[in-house]
Amino acid sequence: MATVKFDNSTRIYPGNDTPSVDKLNIDIADGEFLVLVGPSGSGKSTALRMLAGLEEVNGGKIWIGDRDVTDLSPKDRDVAMVFQNYALYPHMTVADNMGFALKIAGVDKGEIRKRVEDAAKILDLTAYLQRKPKALSGGQRQRVAMGRAIVRSPQVFLMDEPLSNLDAKLRVQTRTQIASLQRRLGVTTVYVTHDQVEAMTMGDRIALLNFGVLQQIATPREMYDRPANLFVAGFIGSPAMNLVAVPVTASGVKFGNHVLEIPRSELAGAGSQVIVGVRPEDVEVTSNNDGLEIIVDVVEELGADAYVYGTPSDPSITLEGAGDDALGKPFIARVDGRRVPAKGEKIYVYPNPDHIHVFNKETGERLG
Repeated sequence: MATVKFDNSTRIYPGNDTPSVDKLNIDIADGEFLVLVGPSGSGKSTALRMLAGLEEVNGGKIWIGDRDVTDLSPKDRDVAMVFQNYALYPHMTVADNMGFALKIAGVDKGEIRKRVEDAAKILDLTAYLQRKPKALSGGQRQRVAMGRAIVRSPQVFLMDEPLSNLDAKLRVQTRTQIASLQRRLGVTTVYVTHDQVEAMTMGDRIALLNFGVLQQIATPREMYDRPANLFVAGFIGSPAMNLVAVPVTASGVKFGNHVLEIPRSELAGAGSQVIVGVRPEDVEVTSNNDGLEIIVDVVEELGADAYVYGTPSDPSITLEGAGDDALGKPFIARVDGRRVPAKGEKIYVYPNPDHIHVFNKETGERLG
């Protein structure tokens, strides 16, 4: 086991002016499960491949423990990688696939067999050791790929979207198994995903990237409760946070005809408008003309709860979003599943004052 450090690590692909990973600084503790998350093209897989030694580092350094591994080859870094497509040898048995790296390294056959059997027991693969990959399900193949990493006893596990080829139900089940396994083994793990729900449920901490730049690194709860900027606010959370441009008043901000009292010191330098963020579960819904008027478009009934999707009656009210999410973005509110408004009905909404997020409209940075 070991710590991992990205120290101003930069990757610029030949022919590109813009870095794919730009001065990345992350300190990962020994035994920590860190999730790199972000949309497609954010640089998360590139950062992982830089750590693995599969991509050149054009600036800064990468450390594993007290070793500068920036210029070391992948085989000298003592890391094990689990790929998206599992990368199993189809002509080999499960046991041979799991022990292949040890065989190449010249490890004694008895030791290989012991390590493979121990890993198979951990992963519930003992009954499948003599099967070929084609006789396994997707989830079993994924566990074989995990086993191949485990038998090497590396200092760091690297996982590049290992669940993306599984169906939704199996993905939920397997992510729980991976998180549980990592905690049991205590091996430092860096895990890449584009799925923010996966990131929230698996990681000790999350590092969110966009266009190669680190936006925020925090625990899942911290990132959910105090997003550092508009991008983080719009990306983390399902359904997404509502982000509404509202005018600043003498005592705070005006949300429809409801005034939210916010100290002027927190709004200093924000200009005449700010972005107010409110998560669907923190929306207060009324019918007494107090708040922002919303016309109900769709109601999703989920049993105890329901989600209402609507459009502001006032066309001048703009709903913000991260990137293309801003296009046609509805306002979302969670309501009691037994008392849902009808499609086409008008409701009034405003944020719970204890769970309000305010952002500078120009810079996107959090205020207060």
